[in-house]
Amino acid sequence: MNIPHNEALALAMAAAFPLTAIAQAALEPIVVTAPPMTAPLKVSFDPRAPQQPLPANDGASLLKAIPGMSVIRKGGTDGDPMFRGMAASRLNILLDGEQILGGCGMRMDPPTAYIFPDAYDKVTLLKGPQSVRYGPGASAGTVLFERNPTYFAEPGWQVKGALTGASFGRHDEFLDVKGGNALGYVQGIATHAQSEDYEDGDGKRVHSKYERHSATAILGWTPDKDTRLELSAIRSDGEAAYADRSMDGSKFDRTNYGLKFEKENMGGLLDKVEAQVYYNYVDHVMDNYKLRQRPAGTLAMVSNPDRRTTGGRLAFTLLPGSQTELVLGADWQNNKHTLRKNGMGGEFMNSYKSQGRAEDANFEQYGLFGELTQQLTGASRLVAGLRNDQWDADDKRQAIAIGMVNRPNPSAGKQRDESLNSGFARYEYDFSEASTAYVGLGHTERAPDYWELFNKEAAGQDNGASLSAFDKIDPEKTNQLDLGITWKSGPLQSFVSAFYGKVNDYILVQSNYVKPALMGMGSRSTTIARNVDATTWGGEAGLQYAFSPQWKGMASLAYVRGENDTDDHALGQIPPLEGRFGLDWDGGKWSAGALLRLVARQNRYALNEGNIVGQDLGESGGFGVFSVNGGYRWNKDTRITFGVDNLFDKTYAEFISRGGAMVAGYDQITRVNEPGRSVWLKAQIALD
Repeated sequence: MNIPHNEALALAMAAAFPLTAIAQAALEPIVVTAPPMTAPLKVSFDPRAPQQPLPANDGASLLKAIPGMSVIRKGGTDGDPMFRGMAASRLNILLDGEQILGGCGMRMDPPTAYIFPDAYDKVTLLKGPQSVRYGPGASAGTVLFERNPTYFAEPGWQVKGALTGASFGRHDEFLDVKGGNALGYVQGIATHAQSEDYEDGDGKRVHSKYERHSATAILGWTPDKDTRLELSAIRSDGEAAYADRSMDGSKFDRTNYGLKFEKENMGGLLDKVEAQVYYNYVDHVMDNYKLRQRPAGTLAMVSNPDRRTTGGRLAFTLLPGSQTELVLGADWQNNKHTLRKNGMGGEFMNSYKSQGRAEDANFEQYGLFGELTQQLTGASRLVAGLRNDQWDADDKRQAIAIGMVNRPNPSAGKQRDESLNSGFARYEYDFSEASTAYVGLGHTERAPDYWELFNKEAAGQDNGASLSAFDKIDPEKTNQLDLGITWKSGPLQSFVSAFYGKVNDYILVQSNYVKPALMGMGSRSTTIARNVDATTWGGEAGLQYAFSPQWKGMASLAYVRGENDTDDHALGQIPPLEGRFGLDWDGGKWSAGALLRLVARQNRYALNEGNIVGQDLGESGGFGVFSVNGGYRWNKDTRITFGVDNLFDKTYAEFISRGGAMVAGYDQITRVNEPGRSVWLKAQIALD
């Protein structure tokens, strides 16, 4: 059953905006459907709160609830997040201050593939190039997955747990146990998530099963409530089937060690010190036989990339005056990527484990930053920052594989060095304690990442020189204006956030680019990276309105438009207009809610053009999806929630999606379809 888009929109608007309303304070939702922006350019929410639609147990699907955020679907998990049409290294992802980089050359394991949301206390999106504290680039924004500081004034324990069951054989388990006293604490976190293939609205199976698990151990020393020294270790692994390619991920092994020190409320000029170092190692295996039926007559193939990332950060918060805060700091990161594959005859004749690893890429970055917050009057402030990064990359490849043939690498042994500058200035004005308007101008320079430098060819018909893009593409330079307002008055809470950006040397990835054949007559198709100039603009808006102490309506809109100025056509991988409309009832113990998500058709596209994750496949149709939820809570932290996503079992795919591949036993589809009707239940408990 499908609801006509115009009727659904009318019903949603009537529910969200009645002619009369009772002025009551807004209620906190028991189920998150679209977290609002409550401070300038900042969206925060609890990753452990129930969410509709129920996200996969990874970082990307969790972020999809934020207006303006999309996920490039590949299967049941491990999609790539995208904000305002910008993905990958344009969107910084930090895990408790650390950066993790995947190994797969085809983005099977983006950073969010190694995120288990239940292991964190808070998720924050910082929109646009409006901060310099969290690393270079970040032209689209920065996402922070964070754990709250721990301090036990008295000896005690805390236990948090959750169980989730859902359609398609899905079940998630989570347990967090923490204990300590005034001198310190210990904490252990365990997560597990598993699902079989889901079905789309037509009942067709999508190759999408997965299993993921993680274990975290934390030891902290707290000589007083303002001082913390913390040592952490994390191990995680998993496997995931993919509907968009000829291989699956049979191993996502991560090993992490981190050491963090914080001291705050020091008094005097120096108010806070932050220091941390970390080590992340990712060992990833992909193959064509463990999670799927290998096509007859083909060899068993395995690829095993890994990446070792080490880094650190040091920051000082200074209070030169009662109206001034200055954060000064430095950060650094080094990462090395290697690769090994099975030998001749396939995996069963020459296993990848018997092959030596070949280093292909090495990156290093050192950054210095300063960010100032200056109170101008009681209601206005200026926030500004500057950053410089010294970046270099080494091309370690001696040869480049073109099909089954290795060709000499024209950039073998070359090194690139760049000095990258970023900065921003933002004016904020408070209309009231909870209402603020802002306008900001930001500039950021982003160096090409691994997938743009080492996994793509360059434009041009000279195969010898254009086989490598390593020395052919320039850093990206973004200048962006951000402006908006957050407003809260009585029963109304709303926000508007708009942006306009000019990107010089935007790094465009183009597939099906035709070049002469390497040997003999004819031609071949390949994927290249090249620079163009681009313009993007758009924004997000939302409101929540409490009709009464029990009833609340919600609405949000997100829109972005992109233009390839060099080629004078649409910029690839830009999502269409999207709206969310919800109605929630909270009776204290019991609650209920409904969500209508409407997405417009997208007829502006650039065939075969996009980013390192995916390229445009053509036009997409619009759709509407209706979902409902309910819940019962004994107290704030102990509750049961349940819901039905895609209630009318609609068959649809997002415009931002990978193309479907031919997988034995499954119907091939143009895009990877979204799940059909899904029923879920989540139980949560917290003990102190």
